[in-house]
Amino acid sequence: MVGGVEENLTVGRVAEPADVSVRTLHHYDEIGLVRPSARTAAGYRAYAADDVERLREVLGYRRLGFGLREIADLVDDPAADAVARLRRLRGLLLDQRDRAAATVTAIDQELEARARGIRTTPEERLHVFGARLYEAIGSAYPATRRTEPRIAARVWDALGDASTVLNVGAGTGSYEPPDREVTAVEPSAVMRAQRPAGAAPCVAADAESLPFADGSFDAAMAFSTVHHWRDPVAGLHEMRRVARRVVVFTHDDSDIGRRQRFWLTRDYLPEVAGLVAGRPSVDRPAGAIGARMEPVLIPWDCADGFLEAYWRRPEAYLDERVRRAVSVWTRVGPEAERRAVDGLRDDLFSGRWAERNREIVALDAAELGLRLLVA
Repeated sequence: MVGGVEENLTVGRVAEPADVSVRTLHHYDEIGLVRPSARTAAGYRAYAADDVERLREVLGYRRLGFGLREIADLVDDPAADAVARLRRLRGLLLDQRDRAAATVTAIDQELEARARGIRTTPEERLHVFGARLYEAIGSAYPATRRTEPRIAARVWDALGDASTVLNVGAGTGSYEPPDREVTAVEPSAVMRAQRPAGAAPCVAADAESLPFADGSFDAAMAFSTVHHWRDPVAGLHEMRRVARRVVVFTHDDSDIGRRQRFWLTRDYLPEVAGLVAGRPSVDRPAGAIGARMEPVLIPWDCADGFLEAYWRRPEAYLDERVRRAVSVWTRVGPEAERRAVDGLRDDLFSGRWAERNREIVALDAAELGLRLLVA
């Protein structure tokens, strides 16, 4: 900025710091995606500040693999201002980081197996580059992931009088209400293959692009899945589009106090803070669909083996089957997992864990950041 006036930039001056060719910028101009709206003193077309902001969004989505038509829809979204669009892009980049980290973890696990003389199968090698984290961990779900009836009752009560229900990110269908007409949506082939006989019909699709007409269902639900979506806000808008009521069970990953209250992430897995760093508060997706937010307490004997379920049963985290059915353990990597498990085992044996956590032993339920969104 010179003398309080923002300088307009020529195509050449934009291309180098943006790490794109001049030819690419000319193409974006020709198709109307990013058009320089200013002029230099010599009469050449130049990029104003707003043009540079738009180009930054376009390049961000391009590097995420979006097509140019998809990008045009995203940057021209009338329902989102510049800040909201930037936050959405940031969320997608964080998700890409998490997926890359999961792939690195899978490669590390294979390298470790090979160093021990264990050969992986062709299918296991392909899973390293699977598109979804659930493709790597989904096969472990049946051992410990099942319906917790007290939490299910909260979800089903929130569905109200809905007789037709869409379950988005349905997984194996643990929380699908038995007394309603349910249609499931699940993108992971591994998870779909584990749905039991007689389960609701299941469609292979993503939350962000539901293949149903407006108002097709009385209600749409999503259980412990939103944090795995590419664009949670877009997915929630889709749920709102296809149903008159939306019910979502999720975590508030932005709650630092919750992570400090939960002894596992506080004392043994500090890496979790890095995994969720920068994620917006659950208030934002709730606000996007006008949802009210209700806390959900976790019973001490919770039947569903999600991360926080064993808060009063610490020895459960020593069980490999428990850890494999929780995505966090895959995402933190084998080194952090080994350190956490070894430390917890030592503290349980020595009595240090009991000494540190005396106040929770008598609790019947704990508030650890689980939330029910109802709109």
